[in-house]
Amino acid sequence: MRVKELQIEIEQLPAEEFAQLRRWFIEKDWDQWDQQLEADVASGRLDILLEEAKQAKEQNSLENL
Repeated sequence: MRVKELQIEIEQLPAEEFAQLRRWFIEKDWDQWDQQLEADVASGRLDILLEEAKQAKEQNSLENL
């Protein structure tokens, strides 16, 4: 119910305030993504990707995307 109430309030915002809110959401989303990435790196969850990249480099099989 609370989300629906927020949606109603957001729909009533003037364009500039809506733009400010949108920028805040984007920044918040990126901050959370950065924190998750840092936690994943610190925990070693991404070590497999590093090892795969090292192996690909040694085999000269890195691909440019």
